[in-house]
Formats: sequence, C-alpha cells, structure tokens
Amino acid sequence: MNRTEPPLIDRIGHWLDSLTALFLAVMVVMVFGNVVLRYAFNSGIAVSEELSRWLFVWMTFVGAIVAMKDRAHLGMDSVVSRLPLWGKKACFILSNVLMLYAVWLFASGSWQQTIINLDNRAPATGLSSGLYYGVGLFFCVSAAAIIAYHLFRVTTGRMSEAELIQIRESEEEAKHALVEGEAGAAPAAASSSTATKR
Repeated sequence: MNRTEPPLIDRIGHWLDSLTALFLAVMVVMVFGNVVLRYAFNSGIAVSEELSRWLFVWMTFVGAIVAMKDRAHLGMDSVVSRLPLWGKKACFILSNVLMLYAVWLFASGSWQQTIINLDNRAPATGLSSGLYYGVGLFFCVSAAAIIAYHLFRVTTGRMSEAELIQIRESEEEAKHALVEGEAGAAPAAASSSTATKR
C-alpha cells in the first residue's frame, strides 16, 4: 500500500480490495456449487456460468485499479532509474499523459459498447449487457482520477524522487517496497501522534 496517499484514497483502495475478494468468493461458491449439484444431484445453478464470467471481468478491472493505485504493475525501470531528477520527472509526466490518452480511448469505446448493449438482456440472468461493458467506464474514471492526482503531485513538487518510478521489475521487489512503505509509515504515525499530544 502506498502510504503517501491521502486517507480517503487508501480507504477506497481497501473497499476495492474487499470488493475483489467478494467477487472471487462468489465465483468460487457458484462454480464449485454448480459442479457438486450436477454430479451429486443431477441439477445445477442456471445463472452460475454467466454470473461467474461477469464477475471475473469485473474482478479483473477492479484489481487493475487497485494495482494502479498501489503501483504494483510490473515493468522495466532500468533506464528511468538511471536518469537525473529532471529526466525522471519528464518521463513520469510523459508516461502519465500517454496513459490518460489511452484511458480516454478505452473510455470512448466502453461508452459506445455500453450504450449499444444497454437494452440487450443476458440469456440466463436477464440483466442488461450494459453492466458487462460498463466496467470499462468504471475502470477508466478511476484510472483517470489516479493519473490526474499523480500529475498534480509531480507538477506541484509533492512527489519524492523514489515515487517517480511507477513500476517494479519483479513481484519480489514490489513486495519489498510494500514492506518498506509500511515500516516507514509506523514511525511517522507515532511521531505525528506524539506531536499532537504535545
């Protein structure tokens, strides 16, 4: 978890984490339950396959939002990490502007698909197919807000040099950075609470 984020963003991140876990739990229960019912009782849950597919898509996009907020996406920083501070800032701004453009393209396509399929009903659940494509809009709005916040921080000089590297080269490095962030947050919280008491 990125401890430099405001409490509200961290709280929203926790909610999205819980939502992802809920989607996964419902998927497991429906798929496993459907298998048991089919083989043991020769029956099944009619909406299981369809709902599981929809939940999997939603879980993927919600998880991508959380990963973006926590900067947990994998990549290569071998070039950016060797640049001076101004170079890191330039690459950070350029990459985020390009991401905003990509998010806008994705949002426009998601909007069109959502409108086209709004009146189409899923065969098993009867739900609007717009919900299936609407997750793209949910992702785009959330991703655009995160990118805009990062651009605001870097342009106002509120971002440290270490934060200018947005990705990790391996999962182990990402976990290590997460542990370091949590360890560094504890003394800071303790000192702030001591200062408040004084």
